[in-house]
Amino acid sequence: MDVRQDEAARLSAALTEIEDQYLWDADATLATAVEIEEQALALGDERLVFRARLCQANMLMRKGEVAAAARRIWKIHQWATDHTDNIVLARTHLVWANIHRHLGDAAQCLEHSVLAVELLDERATPHMQVWHRAKLADALGLAGSMDAARQRYQQTEELAVDLGLPRLLMGMLNNYAYTEHAAGENGRAQEVARRLQQVAERHGFALDPAVLDTIGVIEIENGNYLAAERTLREAVRRHHDGNYEDADALAEYMLTLARAQRFLRATDRAQVNLDASRSLCVERGLGDVLVRVHQEQAELHAARGEFAEAFAVHKIFFSAHNALHSSQREAQARTRQAMFETTEARQEAERFREQARRDPLTGLRNRRYLDEELPDLIDAGGALTVAIVDLDHFKRINDQLSHDVGDQVLVLVAKLLETELAAVSPDGFVARMGGEEFLLVLPGADVSEATGRLDGIREAVSYYDWTELTRGLPVTVSIGVAGLRDAPTPTQAGLLSTADRHLYVAKHAGRDRVISIAPRDARHRSYRDSASAA
Repeated sequence: MDVRQDEAARLSAALTEIEDQYLWDADATLATAVEIEEQALALGDERLVFRARLCQANMLMRKGEVAAAARRIWKIHQWATDHTDNIVLARTHLVWANIHRHLGDAAQCLEHSVLAVELLDERATPHMQVWHRAKLADALGLAGSMDAARQRYQQTEELAVDLGLPRLLMGMLNNYAYTEHAAGENGRAQEVARRLQQVAERHGFALDPAVLDTIGVIEIENGNYLAAERTLREAVRRHHDGNYEDADALAEYMLTLARAQRFLRATDRAQVNLDASRSLCVERGLGDVLVRVHQEQAELHAARGEFAEAFAVHKIFFSAHNALHSSQREAQARTRQAMFETTEARQEAERFREQARRDPLTGLRNRRYLDEELPDLIDAGGALTVAIVDLDHFKRINDQLSHDVGDQVLVLVAKLLETELAAVSPDGFVARMGGEEFLLVLPGADVSEATGRLDGIREAVSYYDWTELTRGLPVTVSIGVAGLRDAPTPTQAGLLSTADRHLYVAKHAGRDRVISIAPRDARHRSYRDSASAA
């Protein structure tokens, strides 16, 4: 392995490590992904560049910068689509699903989650095989399809066990438990949480604070307040010991702990933890958590019989709640606008791309399109035939009638060629080479079978009723045919050169005919060698 390959392998491994995590330090990971992109650009490895950009979009989304993530996702998706890279596409749809989850669009979240699973193939990592299915189950739960979600969770649980991924299994079970809790199925949620704890005990894993918070929430809903207090105290302790950096995590744990203590009527302890949560919210700008702190404060005043204070705080909560929803709606609007703009820009780019590959007069593909598509068909091997089609005596139509009539003839011939070719070669295409010259491409057809089909196309042009348009002047075409297997060299130039020589023979044999084999004396002559051949 040379130095360049070794560096590419190192960067790829670093990206896989980022991609195959489900807990991140978003700021640090974003910085790492930016560094990897710069190194990949210097290396000239486009796939590594777009993988790094996808990691960046994921981290931006997880930092709450959803609009910024949405702006980036389209270009990554377009690249992966153009290069038929199913692994990058699958990861892209998973990030996209999370963007729509943040927007509150359960239907789009589910659609992208389905695609993220459907695109998995044998190159997908074991982490992807498990986690993409887990996120599909999450999306089904979010959409209210709990029976389908449970089925997917069960399949994912079995797969995680089979693949030996216990930590990922714990993450999946944590999501499963929370989904059941959100659906109001606290008994089921508690059972899933119990299995999660069993997995941790079996493998000697400590439960991370986020998992403990989920367990504590479930315990509160099931009336196990003392157990919930113990669980949440442990979550807070492990958060401090583990140096977790999620901005809102500790404030969430302190709030949940205060709720458990309120139900235990330990209102003084609850107030201490609620004050600590409030301070963190103010310090870190955690508007969503702060609204729920106000709500809990009102509940705590009521539990102490301080109804006037409870009413006053409830008004604060109500105002903060409305303000939060307003800011969320604005954020969602900004993100949707960003997605609309990127969609519009992508569609506009696609329109321009399509226009650049179409002949403006006839609407057929043009030489640029041909130069992009034909080499790939040649490289694929197999049967392939091309045919150069040229209108006979077209100069006479222009000179005796007008160039406008000539253009109308070209448009009609183009439609006839396209229609007739579609009937005999659905995978083929017609391109206008310039002037009165066209090229027909017939994939999967060798010269012998293509020649008969092309003669039928020639007849369709000749038998068309041109009387009204050309005032009696005939419109016919000559066709030179070449097959990939018969060309002297398997290249676009070799193939077109052979077809061109055969067109020369057709012109000098009397026109209005198809030629696929040239006599020896015409082997080194072409239609373009004779200006009078038209």
